[in-house]
Amino acid sequence: MYYAELAKARDQLTGPGGDFEIVEANVLGNRIRTFKNAPPSIRDVWLATQEFSDRDYLVYEDERLTYGDAHAQVAAIASWLFAQGVQPGDRVAISMRNYPEWMLVYWACVSVGITVVGMNAWWTAEEMSYALADSEPKVFFLDSERLARVREKPAMVDGVKLVGVRLDETTDNITPWSDVIAHGGALPDAEVDPDSDACIFYTSGTTGFPKGAQLTHRGCIANLMNLMYSRVSSAAAVFMATGEAPPDPPPVPNGLITTPLFHVTANNCGAYAVTAAGGKMVLMYRWDAGEALRIIEREKITSMSGVPVMAREIINHPDFDKTDTSSLMTLGGGGAQVPPDLVQKIEDKVATARPNTGYGMTETCGIITSIAADFYVDKPDSAGPAMPNFEVKCVDDLGNEVPQGELGELWVKGSSVIKGYLNRPDATAEAITDGWLHTGDVARIDENGFIYLVDRKKDMVLRGGENVYCAEVEAGIYRHDAVAECCVFGVPDDRLGEEVGVVIVLKPGETLSEAALREHCSAVMAKHKVPRFIWFQDDLLPRNASGKFLKKDLRQKFVPATA
Repeated sequence: MYYAELAKARDQLTGPGGDFEIVEANVLGNRIRTFKNAPPSIRDVWLATQEFSDRDYLVYEDERLTYGDAHAQVAAIASWLFAQGVQPGDRVAISMRNYPEWMLVYWACVSVGITVVGMNAWWTAEEMSYALADSEPKVFFLDSERLARVREKPAMVDGVKLVGVRLDETTDNITPWSDVIAHGGALPDAEVDPDSDACIFYTSGTTGFPKGAQLTHRGCIANLMNLMYSRVSSAAAVFMATGEAPPDPPPVPNGLITTPLFHVTANNCGAYAVTAAGGKMVLMYRWDAGEALRIIEREKITSMSGVPVMAREIINHPDFDKTDTSSLMTLGGGGAQVPPDLVQKIEDKVATARPNTGYGMTETCGIITSIAADFYVDKPDSAGPAMPNFEVKCVDDLGNEVPQGELGELWVKGSSVIKGYLNRPDATAEAITDGWLHTGDVARIDENGFIYLVDRKKDMVLRGGENVYCAEVEAGIYRHDAVAECCVFGVPDDRLGEEVGVVIVLKPGETLSEAALREHCSAVMAKHKVPRFIWFQDDLLPRNASGKFLKKDLRQKFVPATA
């Protein structure tokens, strides 16, 4: 394989005069690696897309917006927000399905220095209420399903101006979307600090409520640069080794966005990459592999952004062989590790597409590593090399770096690392040491700099790309008066990677059915956190010497067939 050529290409691209030249800068008190040629803010990224005004940009079912349409609406939204008194540094929340309005509001806000609060659309009213109180947005854009949750706890939006998107009704205290667009106007001028908050995405907390990760303009743009660099560096290495030149200019991307826009996988990786290249972004109401295949054929999709299970469902679908997928250039996934067998299946079954993946976190504004094509086929169990703006190391429990090839917790440092967690200096201090983010993932790094993820240090279930922290689910279950003890852990699942399982011990004399427990859980936590597998036992749960539950023993004892 072309590892020597890849190292040479990386050095040329990131060295002095290279398109992706890396320099060190003092950012928020830490000396970090950053891109010398990066645009200063996301405003610059959005404004640069004006040259694509006649191209299709956002496609949703039978709706189609060009870049010109999008720029007019983005300007109107930003102008309307300023007319409401919203200013740079203020926050605006979004909670809805993947409608085109999500992206339009996002670009409108970040282009004038307003911070987007991207709320998880699956949250319960209680979780939504917490995030609104935590982030204090001045305006809240929401659809009919989220409005129904607001009405369960109307006090959560006291003092917040509501804008309704695709509502089935008109309500006096909700501004309709049409009024916002009708406001018109030019995009207001604004000076945007590269290290100001571009958006706040909430990540599941190890206990209690989720934490608001503060993604900066510098971090989001660095992620975009990393995405571009990954493609260019791999192509350069292949050219050095084989003489096979990549298309020049590269084809305009048509991306199918299948995961929620309140995650970095869809927003920072999928949407940014397509938008910056003047490509077309196709959104779905909900994931359906058959519908995705129809869209791939109709819209000539070149890449699909999703979790790995979606790629598996695409190639296993009965309509796959009857569908024209010849436009596909890449297929893979992020948000969860791609099983090695799927890498080869994509390589073998999709004639034009090469497998790809990226490993990252909300806390790194997107990818930490990326791998595709020949390199991925050669190392299907690797997440790829770290992107150039990161320093990486594996450390032991004391924070000491371990020798190359040995296992340790992966720590990363660079311009993509978040500023911190909103209103949570304790959580920030726990997660970031002198600029080094503790990923919570146990990994090793090989002689070529490729990273292999082998385990998770954090106690969580990774369900279809969603982090579900066991302690958070346990905290919700303990709110039921009948529960004496419970232990939550991940149960392997072919489709989603893992499902949530729980073993429960009831208080003496109490009774509780599976249905009643799920009903209780559904009231206090998002649907994807509700345990699929439930076991009850009479004896107290096994513990180690320090009193912690022996999850390994429970996983071995309790299997899906007995749930």
